[in-house]
Amino acid sequence: MKLSPRLPALLLAALVVTACAPQTSDNTSSDKDEKTGTLRVWLFQEVGNKPKEKVVDSVVTDFRKAHKDTKVEVEYIPVETRAQRVKAAFNDPASAPDVMEYGNTDTAGYVKDGGLLDVTKEFGAWSESKDTDPTARQSVTVDGKVYGSPFYVGVRALYYRTDVFEELGLDVPRTMAELASTAREIRAAKPDLYGLVVGGAYTYGAMPFIWAGGGELATGKGGSYASAIDSAAAQKGIKAYTSLFGDDNCPAAKCAGMGGNDTITAFAAGKAGMAIGGDFSHTAVEAGKVKGKYAVVPLPGVSAGSIAPAFAGGNNIGVLKSTGHRTLAVELMEQLTSKKTQASMFDAMGFLPTFGDVRQEAAAREPYVKPFAETLAAGTKFVPASPAWAQIDSSLVLPTMFQSVISGKASVGVASKDAAKKMDAAFGSAG
Repeated sequence: MKLSPRLPALLLAALVVTACAPQTSDNTSSDKDEKTGTLRVWLFQEVGNKPKEKVVDSVVTDFRKAHKDTKVEVEYIPVETRAQRVKAAFNDPASAPDVMEYGNTDTAGYVKDGGLLDVTKEFGAWSESKDTDPTARQSVTVDGKVYGSPFYVGVRALYYRTDVFEELGLDVPRTMAELASTAREIRAAKPDLYGLVVGGAYTYGAMPFIWAGGGELATGKGGSYASAIDSAAAQKGIKAYTSLFGDDNCPAAKCAGMGGNDTITAFAAGKAGMAIGGDFSHTAVEAGKVKGKYAVVPLPGVSAGSIAPAFAGGNNIGVLKSTGHRTLAVELMEQLTSKKTQASMFDAMGFLPTFGDVRQEAAAREPYVKPFAETLAAGTKFVPASPAWAQIDSSLVLPTMFQSVISGKASVGVASKDAAKKMDAAFGSAG
């Protein structure tokens, strides 16, 4: 899941809210499909929400022109407390919205709990859906069925200090090995800087290191996943990431506890030569001391010229199974996530479109988008589409693994096997 670029950070590592997902029966589905009445919509409240509201108001105005006897009530709900609201909505259809924005890592849990409507047929028939990027489509898909429409996507790339690189005569890293050696060169020449600022609690910044070498978080699909975090390929990636925590780059005492927010804050404040940040970090970096002194490139992979797979965060919009206005609700979902709306939302909030063609147009207008668009085009990855992911994420299985290695409490082999056991227990209990 990715939240607003105007939030201090992507709160991906704190998706504890989905761990509170309600247990509901399947009897909340409605057999009504009324063509008039009031549609209720829940969207996330962003920091600096007015531009988002303006775009949504325009969509609603057009929708109401086409449906004279229909009203649309939009409520912006706090992201931090959405778990309670969603739980209540799933359990009490009378209080539920018809259409709802949700984090893309929430999909599987919400489907398991019987809250989201299967819109496979409508999504497939929608002319624009064919241009949805594959990972975004995956984020609304559970067991081959579609439960919403992608709203926007967010990925990470490599931010670096152009002034520092020029002063030290450094080339932009083209491989992960060069990334590590360049980080150490910066630290050696400028001990007051982190070479590449990293965080032991920065799960989504660490994942590209695991994926770049062929490792996976888990294997399987549907209700049957098994952890792969302790495989040889994954262990190699864990070692590559945790080796960056040391006095020669980012001292463990300071960096082991850092999350994604902390790393971007450090970079924006001029305390690091490089950082792994998202398109959604652009606003914060522009507002920092390094404005005008940095550039962004895709995070390099293992081989020269390759791009490390990034986690595709983002939000989706879905229809609740309890809606009594199925046809209208699905149509509004499509209009809220249409190419026109996504282009407007990019201009208003900086949200990256989930349509490849719309994203290319955005990159042409705003050069900062280019490395993120290239990263998306190179192929991104997603977390296991299992309701267990919320439990794995909220119980900090992966940060605990990284921190055990960083602190010297456990070897990569021991720490990854311990993490794999915890992941498998969660997958087993989620079935």
